Amino acid sequence: MKNTILAAVGDADALSDAVASYDPDIVVTDVRMPPGFQDEGLHAAVELREDRPELPVLVLSQYVHRAYGELLGSGNGSGVGYLLKDRVGQIGEFVDALHEVADGGTGVDPEVVRHLLRRRRGPLERLTPREREVLALVAQSKSNSATGTSERRRR
Repeated sequence: MKNTILAAVGDADALSDAVASYDPDIVVTDVRMPPGFQDEGLHAAVELREDRPELPVLVLSQYVHRAYGELLGSGNGSGVGYLLKDRVGQIGEFVDALHEVADGGTGVDPEVVRHLLRRRRGPLERLTPREREVLALVAQSKSNSATGTSERRRR
């Protein structure tokens, strides 16, 4: 992946225009964008993925947003990420997520996974704590060996 920023934009319309003009390898956007500072960036990301399902998109948010599922379910489910802004300050985690999403993987913040598990009723409630931990690791695109390593560290 080239490390070149092709555009920095101020609103969702400009984001869509920049993607059309530059054909980027990945889009990184904030959930909240002008003019309303609600969820314009998230909706722009979903629309971009509807037009180009293969376009990797990493969405940043200050909190777990109710509409994150739209993004995660858009397209074929690969090349998407939803990261809380706290992770951006942890450069290694941010760069790892960026590369994972750009390479077609899924990067979901662990807090988002916890939120998903708490909100869901039904089969997920029957999972053991370890099964939930493994599910969270898988959602973060951790390898089998990394998942097993977390078990060995617990012992």
